[in-house]
Amino acid sequence: MTRIIAVTNQKGGVGKTTTSVNLSASLAATRRKVLLIDLDPQGNATMGSGVDKNNLEFSAYDVLIGDKLIGDVVCDTGDAGYTLLPGNSDLTAAEIELISFESREYQLYNAINKIRKEFDYVIIDCPPSLNIMTVNALVAAESVIIPMQCEYYALEGLSALIETINNIKASVNPGLVIEGLLRTMFDPRNRLGNEVSQQLIDHFGDKVFRTIVPRNIRLAEAPSYGLPVIAYDKKSRGALAYLALAGEILRREEKRKQSSNAQIAEQAV
Repeated sequence: MTRIIAVTNQKGGVGKTTTSVNLSASLAATRRKVLLIDLDPQGNATMGSGVDKNNLEFSAYDVLIGDKLIGDVVCDTGDAGYTLLPGNSDLTAAEIELISFESREYQLYNAINKIRKEFDYVIIDCPPSLNIMTVNALVAAESVIIPMQCEYYALEGLSALIETINNIKASVNPGLVIEGLLRTMFDPRNRLGNEVSQQLIDHFGDKVFRTIVPRNIRLAEAPSYGLPVIAYDKKSRGALAYLALAGEILRREEKRKQSSNAQIAEQAV
């Protein structure tokens, strides 16, 4: 059964694309079939996957406006191990064009439905804003990962995002849940960081991933080589963190399946 996860935070520079790329690679390393969708006009997930965003014949733009099927546009990422639906600056035009579409917020949902049986996980890298691209991702997704730095303004921006998620849930996607909050670029020597981390745990409980992504030079270097960190330096702290995150997500998925099977068994009695 395919799991569709949107990775989003309207605040830039929090490790959103880093998380999308490296979680995709880490899940692929566990022999899961993974599709990474780059919905950010900056195309950083595309470049970080070793694909030149400036030399694309087709991109996520063509899928969103209905000209192409996902299967016609995706490309292989080699050592990264996952399939990529690339994105670039054409997505800026999609924002404008989709305004005239009657079911504009369902474009990605409809496109994914045609190929979802081919993948175990679909990871969607959202732009750093709450625009029509992000809305499309949240309508298509079953859950949301929110990467965030443990800093002063982190909690302030989080409330607006959660409100958007709740609005999408109430109006068009009742099954949407927060998969978890991921603490990124974490430095345990920073007192404020530790305080904000504790506030997150106090407020969100087990919605905060146990995994913490540290500040790590190898993790920062990997995108410039067009590689996820596990293909660049699999023994680095950054690589180990994202492998741990993938393991945590897989364990949560297993628990959900067990709980669902238990409920079905109870109803059958």
